Amino acid sequence: MRKKTPFHVALFRKQTTSYMALNIDSPFVRRVVAFAFLVFIFGLTLWVLSPFFASLAWAGILAYVSWPLHQRLLDRLPERPSLVALLMTVGVAAMLLLPLVWVMFTVALDVAAATATFKQLMAQGLPPLPPAVRSWPGGEWFAAQYQSVEGDAEWLRAQIGVLGLADTASMKALAGGVGRIAAKFALAVFALFFLFRHGVSVLAQFRGVATRWLGDAARGYIQAVGVTVRAVVFGIVLTALAQGVLAGLGYWVAGLPAPALWGVITALISLIPFIGPVVWIGLSLSLLAHGETQAAVGLFLWGALVVSWVDNLIRPLVISGPTRIPFLLVFLGVLGGINAFGLIGLFLGPVLLAVSIAIWREWQGHKRQDLA
Repeated sequence: MRKKTPFHVALFRKQTTSYMALNIDSPFVRRVVAFAFLVFIFGLTLWVLSPFFASLAWAGILAYVSWPLHQRLLDRLPERPSLVALLMTVGVAAMLLLPLVWVMFTVALDVAAATATFKQLMAQGLPPLPPAVRSWPGGEWFAAQYQSVEGDAEWLRAQIGVLGLADTASMKALAGGVGRIAAKFALAVFALFFLFRHGVSVLAQFRGVATRWLGDAARGYIQAVGVTVRAVVFGIVLTALAQGVLAGLGYWVAGLPAPALWGVITALISLIPFIGPVVWIGLSLSLLAHGETQAAVGLFLWGALVVSWVDNLIRPLVISGPTRIPFLLVFLGVLGGINAFGLIGLFLGPVLLAVSIAIWREWQGHKRQDLA
């Protein structure tokens, strides 16, 4: 025989069911469910696109920097936007690829020569220090340190092994890394065409969504991002490239081996402000230690008067002027961005700081209005 449910239990179940149905249909619950659904969908979308973020970011940076030229070409061919996008993509790719191929070919030859030198050092040890070094200020101490390193062949082999230039496996890994970079570059060029073709529409949609979520302040944030990207490109990247070219020219005139390799190293290190002089100062000391006083002094003066002038004068003016951001914060943004995101962090770090400063200044403006 079926057992009857007590009246108060049945009433409780009925009220609970009605309460749950009422809350599921409430606007608050629907908003929570919709928000959770959006987070789920956009989260999966970001996860799917995450391997391509670096390539897409590089494509966006290249498109933004070259956009004025794209607009001029589009004004001449207003009825052929696809052709204009194709011409711009090919032009930008050629402008980047041709010098890059030449540099990579030259550096490959220099790396081969450097590999032979390192193998010789691992087999025979360091060469004897020139006697003239002892006459330098602090030369006796330097000579003693050099002799201690020269006498420890195992330590020297270990340090050269860390560089990987004498290891076949490391060179293969380096070649694989170059292949991955080439694939990312190809994807960035592919995406660049579509940004040139549909960039105006994409930017308009992004502005509309940002304005809807953040209000009119979104326009200021977007402007801060654009100004910062342009300043970083011209203030850091192009300045570092100019320093690498000028320094490489100085290395070649001074008669240093592998000048292209050292020029590339100088350019890469110069992406971090005020660090580039470490390379040409060290090479100047190396020339001086080997008795090539004239070449050493000439390289030092070239680095101090020409290479560093580009770094210490042009970079702060180009970055701090248009962005209205203290150069110290840009410097920290570059270092922190590279540490957090890799090479693309060179742009993301300063951009994030620029947006944060724009928000801070907006809050300061609201605070002054409230006090008034």
